[in-house]
Amino acid sequence: MKLGISSYSLYQALEAGEMDILEIMEWVAGIGAEHIEIVPYGFTFENLELEDQIREKAASLGIAISNYAIGANFVTSSEEEYEAEIELVKAEVDRAHRLGVKLMRHDVAARTDTSIARFNEDLGRVAAACQRIADHAKQYGITTSLENHGYYVQASDRVQSVVHAVNRPNFKTTLDVGNFVCVDENPITAVKNNIPYASMVHVKDFYIRPASRNPGEGWFRSAGGSYLRGAIAGQGDLDLYEILRIVKSSGYDGYISIEYEGMEECRKGTKIAFDNVARIWNEV
Repeated sequence: MKLGISSYSLYQALEAGEMDILEIMEWVAGIGAEHIEIVPYGFTFENLELEDQIREKAASLGIAISNYAIGANFVTSSEEEYEAEIELVKAEVDRAHRLGVKLMRHDVAARTDTSIARFNEDLGRVAAACQRIADHAKQYGITTSLENHGYYVQASDRVQSVVHAVNRPNFKTTLDVGNFVCVDENPITAVKNNIPYASMVHVKDFYIRPASRNPGEGWFRSAGGSYLRGAIAGQGDLDLYEILRIVKSSGYDGYISIEYEGMEECRKGTKIAFDNVARIWNEV
């Protein structure tokens, strides 16, 4: 297991202008992380020079760039938009290659109508787009993936449906152990279901409160109405001991990223989460 940090965890500092992505990489290496996952959220690639700087900074710090993660949506209103979205993601695959990564996550679909009927209607078109992108990524030895988030393709069976429909050895899932609660799925069961398909693992935690008890500011609702708030990993309501035991016992030995989304100051929350996950992994 190689434990590291998603740059998304430090989004607060990026957005506030307190750190840039290169300074975040230095901070990540400074806490003992083995890798950083690059998520262009809070910063943008305005030129190719930043790609070179990130790649060279990682090499100088002795950390890996584990994964490159972007958004995408292949549910479009026209064929032209569909083709444009595929070409956009393929261009981002090229960027992943220039960054030197072998793993890349892209989103696949989002709708306000998240019904299973609508999902089944969209599945073939979404899978076809993912096939074309995975085939493009194959030339670089890159494995692409979808993450379980965004409500529409979040439950473990829907993620598996896309993976099986794409049917490419270099298309898997970025498995976020916490996100399943957003669609009210038991994360222990869901992680057990999907760990065989994981190319990458995200660890996060949530506080969970019943739909009848509004906790106030800072919370959002699950698909079924429960209240959720991001927590420091190891301090929330998820059973991370059992979840990480499942991941470890599966034989998974790849990258694990801390993805912190709590209300505490981002550097403090991310560091505590990192230390907690490292400790729990050694205990399970």
